Amino acid sequence: MGMKSFKSLLICFFSAITWIVYVSCNNAPQYPTPEMYDLNHPVTVRLESQLDEISGIIYYPKDTGIFAISDANGSIYKIFPDRNTAIQKWKFGDNEDFEDLQLVDSVFYVLSSKGNIITVKFLGHDSIQTSTFKFPDKKNEFESLYYDSASKKLILICKDCHDDKKSNVGSWSFDLSQEAFGPGPFTLDADKIAADLNLKGVNFKPSAAAINPVTHELFILSSVNKALVIADKNGAIKKVYPLSPSTYKQPEGIAFTPKGDLLISNETSDEGSANILVIKYKKTAK
Repeated sequence: MGMKSFKSLLICFFSAITWIVYVSCNNAPQYPTPEMYDLNHPVTVRLESQLDEISGIIYYPKDTGIFAISDANGSIYKIFPDRNTAIQKWKFGDNEDFEDLQLVDSVFYVLSSKGNIITVKFLGHDSIQTSTFKFPDKKNEFESLYYDSASKKLILICKDCHDDKKSNVGSWSFDLSQEAFGPGPFTLDADKIAADLNLKGVNFKPSAAAINPVTHELFILSSVNKALVIADKNGAIKKVYPLSPSTYKQPEGIAFTPKGDLLISNETSDEGSANILVIKYKKTAK
């Protein structure tokens, strides 16, 4: 290895944040990326096979762990990427198509693809209590759930709702105090997203969403469309970024650390292991 290549490898390694991970530096095609995040060079956390179908994720700042769920398994997992600690697991329900989760005031909220929300409360000694809230409308599909602290509501973004058209993507809400579903805060302009991706007649299908705690923008991930959409809290599209399919092979979960570092989970897809990608937040000049 030449000195220049060795220096490049060192730069790649030491630019990673302090997680014990595999770092990927290669000559893959470079895609457009936000100024505050280098989407082309994430730090990769490889996961065990029991998380091959990882979907929703939550960063837990109290101990730097990550809570996660798997598509077809009614369990909550806890991962510690920065230490050699076994994965923790709690069973909360039967096998179903679970897509996303949030943690609000010590209560987990798990979203099923049908729009149902399951609450999970820990009562001590690993004992849990669950409740299920049935989505009021049929023939809808969801994968995205995030918490809006301003309205104190969970927001569900449609993946395929019968009221949606090709030009828009709707949303619903779940009021935590009333424990009731209601209208969502916005409708996404799917035509604009398709135009920004240079794709005609494409239905935008969100797979995860989260609010950036630093910029207060809404980040929406799409596995089907291989895209990251940045919008304001009212759903107005600001920017759309295509994602490298070799790096973001099946992105199904998104979360942030309090400092703004971006986490994206990938299912195993056709080859390789499932993983969590870590993209460090970079302060930009104003």
